[in-house]
Amino acid sequence: MFVTDKAQIVFGKNVFVNKGLSISAQKSVIIGDNSILGENVKIYDQNHRFRNKKVTISKQGFNTSEVSIGENCWIGSNVTILKGVHIGNNSIVGANCLIYKDIPENSIVKLHEELTITTY
Repeated sequence: MFVTDKAQIVFGKNVFVNKGLSISAQKSVIIGDNSILGENVKIYDQNHRFRNKKVTISKQGFNTSEVSIGENCWIGSNVTILKGVHIGNNSIVGANCLIYKDIPENSIVKLHEELTITTY
């Protein structure tokens, strides 16, 4: 976990976290009551700035924005949640999703992948 001294991380009541949770916080991450987080969930409330191509990215600092996961949510294994995202109450995010925008309450998010198997 990477958490600055100014960051706030709040876990609601009865939150269940599987192994491998990673939180990188400089501002605020809030997880609501009765939510479940699967294995290897990653949460970031910041991203590197890269406005000036004459300055290395590592020297340009960060942009931050609060992340919140509502109450009674299920976040599947290997989900990555990026800065500024708010996931509404009673929502389900399926395994392996990259969440980069807000999810309304009572939503189900699924990744539609297709395996292609070719024999020769």
